[in-house]
Parts: sequence; structure tokens; C-alpha cells
Amino acid sequence: MSVARRWFAVPLWQRVIGGLVIGVILGTLWPAGANAIAILGDLFVRLIRMLVVPVVLVTIAAGIAALGDPRRLGEIGGRTVLLFAFTTIVAVTIGMATGLLIRPGAGIALAGVAPHALGAAVSPSDQLLGIVPVNILDALAKGDMLAIIFTAVLLGVGMVAAGEAGRPVVKLFEGLAAVLLQIVRIVMEVTPLGVLALIARAVATSGAAVFVNIGALALCVVIASLVQMLFHGALIAWVARLPVLRFFRGILDALVVGFSTASSSATLPVGLRVAEDNLGIAPAVAGTVLPLGASIGKDGTAMYVGLMGQFALQALCITPDPGMLLVMLLTGALAAFGTAPVPSASLFMLAAMLAAVGVSPEQTALIVGLVLPFDRLLDMTRTTPSVSANLTVATLVARRTGALDTAVFRGATSG
Repeated sequence: MSVARRWFAVPLWQRVIGGLVIGVILGTLWPAGANAIAILGDLFVRLIRMLVVPVVLVTIAAGIAALGDPRRLGEIGGRTVLLFAFTTIVAVTIGMATGLLIRPGAGIALAGVAPHALGAAVSPSDQLLGIVPVNILDALAKGDMLAIIFTAVLLGVGMVAAGEAGRPVVKLFEGLAAVLLQIVRIVMEVTPLGVLALIARAVATSGAAVFVNIGALALCVVIASLVQMLFHGALIAWVARLPVLRFFRGILDALVVGFSTASSSATLPVGLRVAEDNLGIAPAVAGTVLPLGASIGKDGTAMYVGLMGQFALQALCITPDPGMLLVMLLTGALAAFGTAPVPSASLFMLAAMLAAVGVSPEQTALIVGLVLPFDRLLDMTRTTPSVSANLTVATLVARRTGALDTAVFRGATSG
């Protein structure tokens, strides 16, 4: 087997960890060498910057357009979308609140990053006006994320409203989304080298203390995931008026698969099985709600983007005001709706949130470079509340529409 084939045969997360270890060693023992390969980190940063705008625009528009089949947007579809929007906003709020309370990013020494001055405060009216771009192309060129997200939402809604006439545009955006996902995968393949260079430079400048707060961040992810799942349990108990322990016992298989694969989409077959066999949800409802949830039910991603936004601001010594927090809440929720179904894709959406509050792409990329080596385990953890959210919404919709067999639900057992 050639060297290249051996390299690509190793799982990406293992190669990233290898790059991290080599970067720490290089930065500690040979600081001059770390500076010599810094260009690799800079190239990785530029690749991330290159992808953020098209990924945000296309995936959000395509995600909304995917709901456009009128047969799926009746009573069940409308209720499903509203419930997912509600749980997503709650998830972003939980992530942000956890970050604000525990402050996992406080005290991080990021090499080459100075405290970021945000300039004069912007009035609420100016912020509202800024959401609507005067020139879409100018907003794309400047990376104005609020305007780009607004444009993406309008494009998605327009494609839905156009019906059959809009199908060619929908197909175009679906094709663009597929192409962008392949480009993201290609960029992710060079991540080990980018991480090696970024970490080596960070360690050479600040020492291994840059990793102290990663443990606190991981703890925040676990805490926020548990809180989000408790919220799902509260919905089952108070809205659906069903036994919570029975619910979680019934979906245990799906939670385990979600954790092990770090993919809501990969969990879909198991989710459909437990929804019908363990929860008593009618196949028509399960087959409508859960595939939609695999596309837009990203509670874990929403929570993580909200948490990482606070982590990044704390690391950059930025104190958010209420207006910034509101912008981060809205952009985080919209970004989570459009997150691509690939590992670590939420880190690209983090760039959209931070850009909306004035954080530079270079600073965002440094945060991403710090967290990315550990993101696989964090991704596995945050996938679990996404799976829980999808099955929660399916249960609520089935209960409301009379498509839930309570006898099966109350006798649910995992397996």
C-alpha cells in the first residue's frame, strides 16, 4: 500500500490528533520550526474563510427548500417545523447560558490574538436595517453574515413559494450543496496539517497552557446536552403527558447509535425503528417527521454553536452586550437549521455567528484550530440531544394528531 493510501486509510480524527501531538512537541522543543511552518496554518485559515460564505448561503437556502413539497407541508409538516424551530432556539439559549455561567474560554492565551475592539455601539434600528442588504453581491463580498442569512432564508422561501416553477432552482441549490459538501470534505482532509501548524505556533508563543480550558469546554458540552435532554423530557411529560422514563428507555438504541456515529442522518434507520416499535408512533408520522429532523432538527449543533460563541468571545476578551447576545441567538438558530450533515460542520457555522458580531475570520479560525482536534468527541456528545429532539418532536406530533399508540408507548422497552 502506498504512503498516500495508508494516510487516507487512517480515520480523519486520528490524523487530526496526530497533528495536534506533533504540533505540541514541535512548538515546545523547536519554536523556530513552528514559525517556519506557520504558512500552513495561514493557508488552512484561508480555506475556511473561502468556504464560510457559500456554505452558509447555499445550505440554509437548500435546507429550507427541502421542506417545499406541499405534501409534506400540511398539518403535520407545519407543526413539525414550528416545534423544531422552538427546540432549536431553546438549544441555542441553553448553550449560550452555559457558556456565560461557566465561562470556559476565560483566560485562554491565544497566540497572536489581541483583545478585539468592536467599535462604536450600533443602535437596534441600524442593526435591523443592516439585516436587509442593499446589494446582495456586496453583502456576499463583504461577508456580512446577517445579510447573507437573511438572503438565504428569502431564497429558500421563494423556492418553496414558486412550486413547480421553482424546482429547477431547487435542484440547482441541492446540487451546489452537494458540491460544497464535497469541497468541505476535501478541506477537512488537510485539517491535520493546518492543526499542526496552528497548534505549534500557539504552543511556541504561549506554552501548553492553551489546552487548560478545553476540559472546561467539554464539561460545558456535557452539561448543556443533559439540560437540553431534560427539556425534551419536560415536553414529553407536560405537553404530551406521557411517562418520561418510558420515552428515554424506548429511544436508548437511537441515542447510542447517535453517540457512536456522531451523525443524526446515520441514526435515522434506528430512529424510525424505535419510533414505531418502542414509542408506538404511526409510520406515516415517523416517516415524515424524522427525515425532516435529520435535516433541520439540530438541537445539539444549535447548543454547541451558542456555547462556542461565548467560548470564543471569552477567549478574545470580548464582553457581549444584550444586542450582541440577541444577534448570536438568532444567527445561531438559523445557522443550525442549515448545518451540513458532515462531522464538525458546526464549526463552519460558528464563523457565521461570530462574523455577525464583528469577530474577524482570522480570530475565528484560530478558535477553530484550537478546538478542532478535540471536536470528534464533542461532536459525538452533542449528536445525542439532536437525536433526542427528533424523537421528541415526532412523539409530540403523533400525540397531537392521534397517531400514537399509547399502549405500545407505555410498554416500551429498548431493543
